[in-house]
Amino acid sequence: MQDDDGSTAPDPDGSTERVLLTALQPADSPRQSGEDDEHIRVLAESATTLPPVIVHRGTMRVIDGMHRVGAAQLRGDATIEARFFDGTTQEAFILAVRSNIAHGRPLSLHDRMLAAERIITENPVWSDRSIADTVGLGANTVGGIRRKIEATDDAARGIRARVGRDGRRRPVDNAEGRLQAAEIIRNEPEASLRQIARRSGVSPSTAQDVRNRLRRGEDPVPARRFTDTGPDRRRNFRQQHTDSRPPGIDEALAGLQRDPALRFNESGRTLLRWLMARAVRVEDWREVSGEVPTHATYILADVARRVADEWLQIADELQRQPRKSA
Repeated sequence: MQDDDGSTAPDPDGSTERVLLTALQPADSPRQSGEDDEHIRVLAESATTLPPVIVHRGTMRVIDGMHRVGAAQLRGDATIEARFFDGTTQEAFILAVRSNIAHGRPLSLHDRMLAAERIITENPVWSDRSIADTVGLGANTVGGIRRKIEATDDAARGIRARVGRDGRRRPVDNAEGRLQAAEIIRNEPEASLRQIARRSGVSPSTAQDVRNRLRRGEDPVPARRFTDTGPDRRRNFRQQHTDSRPPGIDEALAGLQRDPALRFNESGRTLLRWLMARAVRVEDWREVSGEVPTHATYILADVARRVADEWLQIADELQRQPRKSA
């Protein structure tokens, strides 16, 4: 388990001991709905030996195993087998989240999102991917939660670097790297995302975002990220590449529909129908976006990014295909 600087926090002590149930305190649990009485009853009636609970030694709070504690109480037991954890209270909460993601009754999506909010607030230097691994969400979903927190929290917004899963600290504002990645993509469109990322000093996911933005005719750096690079650098990039922006979706599809190689054979027409059914336009989305309930926005945003990732994979495969002679 990682702590605030990305290093590995201690795991629970591997040894176990019997602990008085009366000595235990309620868990600082990521499960907002509390314990399930029916599940406790099933555990109490089970003849199977249950795993030891995990207890935070400093507070005697149960980190993992409140249902097992409830089952022991229902049986009339006085003690329960336990492993002790000696980390901080923050580390104990993170271990509780990870334990409930890995086994037992899974945390709900709402529980995981609230856990992500708490971890971002308490560990703002953790990267989105580190937090995503901990709570069982997508990194893009965690990023969306972080942006909502940063909108009202100056301290969170002021973080200049984050620690990744590998323990490396990386700058949050990587505008210069994005511009370098954009130049590589413009000049070497066949370059892989990993090559672009390595040469520009950004992550592969950032390189992918830059490529996606260029395909949509957008600046490679979102407006809010132009800080040290300044507006002049952004304006110069736009002026240099305005004429090379790709055509819009409708224009590109219309060109394909006029292509005789596709129009006059069944497989080509099947391909065109497939494309037309799956082409998504922002203006179409805006007609229905008002119907999305607030609680579903994170989920839908995550789905949209996953679909975008799938399309990028298709685009990469198409670019790698050998060119056919006319």
